Amino acid sequence: MAESLIAIEVVYAALDRQLLVSAQVPQGSTLRGALLISSIGERFPELDLATCLVGIFGKQIAEPEQHLLQAGDRIEIYRPLLADPKEVRRLRALKAAEARKREQ
Repeated sequence: MAESLIAIEVVYAALDRQLLVSAQVPQGSTLRGALLISSIGERFPELDLATCLVGIFGKQIAEPEQHLLQAGDRIEIYRPLLADPKEVRRLRALKAAEARKREQ
């Protein structure tokens, strides 16, 4: 009997380009397993698909090795942040406060 396949998408955005790959994976595939099946690793060799942070539709998945995929899932591969958003906001607020003091 033929193995049942489900359709998924894998997306990744590098600094200079982004890619969306449609793939067919066996039903019961894990998120991490589907990454390895998809061709995304060939197009972005700098990615470590065994350890990168991933999510589905904007929600990070804590245990991708155990998360079973459903038909239509969009796997997103996340890059590390270049700056801490809280620190950026703090610095922006500090700069605005200094500008207000100078205007007085």
